[in-house]
Amino acid sequence: MEGSRDFGTLIGRVMLALIFVLSGFLKLMNPAGTMKMMGAHGLPILPVAFAVTILIEFGCGVLVMLGYKTRWAALLIFLWFIPVTLIYHFAAYQQAVAQHDAAVAMVQRIMWLKNLSIMGGLLVLASFGPGRISLDGRGTGTGAMDTRRAA
Repeated sequence: MEGSRDFGTLIGRVMLALIFVLSGFLKLMNPAGTMKMMGAHGLPILPVAFAVTILIEFGCGVLVMLGYKTRWAALLIFLWFIPVTLIYHFAAYQQAVAQHDAAVAMVQRIMWLKNLSIMGGLLVLASFGPGRISLDGRGTGTGAMDTRRAA
């Protein structure tokens, strides 16, 4: 049972990070389009916002996948995801409701709830660590104490 928990944690960690790694990579491949979209949402200092977004999405996403400095990386993504969710989805949801656009409101509500669910997964990862099949967990023994120590 211990082995299945280790592989489950590894697979779950990779699946959780995948959305950030892919999103960060796609933004990195299209900086002008990404900054245009950021500007349309009112973000200031676009080159800085872009750089922070790439560092958090791609950089921390890769760290979570590898299981290196996982707790810190998951916590950074979580904290960064709060304003992202509010700016991009919650505000759009409220605007759609005010405009009586039920279809857009439904999509934005789903996106907002998806982000909240991902944030929950990030908090679990930050709290419990990456598991033994990770760079943080290399060389540790078995059990919960070793997983905590690895972070």
